[in-house]
Amino acid sequence: MRVHYPRTPHLPWSPGVTSDDVRAGGLAGLAGREVVVTEKLDGENTTLYSDGLHARSLDSAHHPSRAWVKALHGRIARLIPPGWRVCGENMHARHSLAYDDLESWFYAFSVWDGDRCLGWDATVRFARRLGVPVPRVLWRGVFDERAIRALKPDTARQEGYVVRTVEGFAYDEFPERVAKWVRKGHVQTDEHWMLAPVIENGLSPAAALWEVRSGGRPAVPALLAALGMANARQSLIADMRDTRPDGAAAPQAHWPGMGGAVERAVAERAETTVAERAERAETTVAERAEAAVDDVYARLDLLGRPGDARLAGVVAVLLHGAYRSWLGPRLVAPLGMPVARRVADLVGLHAMLHRDFPDDERRAGLARLAWAADLGVLHAVAASVLTGRDDAEAAAAREQVGWSELNAEDAGLLGEAPLEPLRAGMCEALAGYDTDVADRCWAEARQAYALGRASTVEAALALTRRWRPGGFPRLVITVGPSGSGKSTFARSLPDADAVVSLDDLREARGSRADQKANAEVLRDGLDRLDALLGRGGTVVWDATALNRHQRSLVHAVARRRDALTTHAVMLVPKEVLTRRNAGREHRVPPAVLAAQQRRFSPPYPGEAHRTWYVGAEGRIGDTAGGLCGEEG
Repeated sequence: MRVHYPRTPHLPWSPGVTSDDVRAGGLAGLAGREVVVTEKLDGENTTLYSDGLHARSLDSAHHPSRAWVKALHGRIARLIPPGWRVCGENMHARHSLAYDDLESWFYAFSVWDGDRCLGWDATVRFARRLGVPVPRVLWRGVFDERAIRALKPDTARQEGYVVRTVEGFAYDEFPERVAKWVRKGHVQTDEHWMLAPVIENGLSPAAALWEVRSGGRPAVPALLAALGMANARQSLIADMRDTRPDGAAAPQAHWPGMGGAVERAVAERAETTVAERAERAETTVAERAEAAVDDVYARLDLLGRPGDARLAGVVAVLLHGAYRSWLGPRLVAPLGMPVARRVADLVGLHAMLHRDFPDDERRAGLARLAWAADLGVLHAVAASVLTGRDDAEAAAAREQVGWSELNAEDAGLLGEAPLEPLRAGMCEALAGYDTDVADRCWAEARQAYALGRASTVEAALALTRRWRPGGFPRLVITVGPSGSGKSTFARSLPDADAVVSLDDLREARGSRADQKANAEVLRDGLDRLDALLGRGGTVVWDATALNRHQRSLVHAVARRRDALTTHAVMLVPKEVLTRRNAGREHRVPPAVLAAQQRRFSPPYPGEAHRTWYVGAEGRIGDTAGGLCGEEG
């Protein structure tokens, strides 16, 4: 059944209201409720169904401006459940306002299940899964007329804004739950846009990322530009010039997306110039990158992975030669932290599938990998990065990936969220428990699942009964180089009872910069940690904890005290670390900071009971290992 999108009433203070417009009868439907204010876009109202689409008019005919959104619909229609509809703005053609930086030519602003409009947060999640953005959020909070009136849209670039309740509502409640503010004289064209030649609105580089999410296929250069890596060629040539006299690559020579081609090229002994070798290597890399990306697209199509899962797989293949510790922080700006860290984890883990693995341990190993990554996407990445290679090593790696994929399929681990039924059941059963208790039980249940001891909710609940009273201590381990904000984050935790800081222990011995007594300082710190965890409560371990070995010493104490362990991983770009270090009272020598960055190996999800990912601003931007609530 096709449904008209309702006419949106104007707010009492909307200057663009005309005699033909609908006015809000009052604000009682908004008062006292949480609302979200989004930018009103100047496009064509369009509704998408699983089996068709239309503009505001149910019998809307073909128009050239609708060709692109029809192609989009062809890619995403399978993801729209029967009886649902996605309403949004077709921005392909310029109307009254000209846009030059759109993330897509379609923005979703509401999703309907029959006559019920989903809540805003559910709308955002569903739209992201489809691979389409939502309009920019200008304000969110409990309805405050004064605060909303104070919003000052740039009327030369913005048509206005829309206010709606965050919670969902029924179709007949629309006039009370949604209202708009429109600029005065918002229709400025002398000729109706549909009668004039179509002038496309401009897209931003980020449109390539949304194209991938929705199943499209932008070119590799467009993807690199969207990721802020458009100057890969200059980086490549600079890297090749920074070589040792013997022709071996310099230690830092490992550029994103190059997949080892740089190192092989510079090792050649042919009498050619650096620039010639760089050009040849770059051509090889570009061809292999295009072929590998084509391959992973096909694999992700077979898996049916949409949205962010698809984007993470494509970007991981494109940048699979990058250092993971560099890549995660670098991608936060263009991708957001949840996708950035998933890409970095795929890059770090995919090579594991190239190696032989004992068959009697394979199922448990795959189950643990499934905590850290989407196994379907991980296998696709592992296979696609081998595209274009015909050497014996690549052939052996392909065989290992194929065998691993068969085992993962047999174990039911290739789906998008194979542990979701177990997680959802435990979340419902433990709904009344403290978050720490629920998360601890979920972590122990995952381990039991990997070992084949708990495949049902009932079994998992029985095996985790001992942790339900919640008497265990809590430990937060900060992880990151100097200047990443570990101490600031540790002090900001409201429930922390104590902080063990190795820098403070050095300072108590005379100088926090003195590294000569590190062994004694570490032993002192671990002894203090053990004593504090023995008393219960929450303790923060404030140290760099750069690699698995350093963290293992702390984990050993946590296991002895049966503590719930949380990794707080600081994902801060290199340039921010350098800038912060330059302004610190206790500055770390640049060579030491550089060494820390080289040694930094962030933990994967599952190495602690749960993981928090903290950005440069000091806030948790992503989580892993939680039982209830949203992750990513």
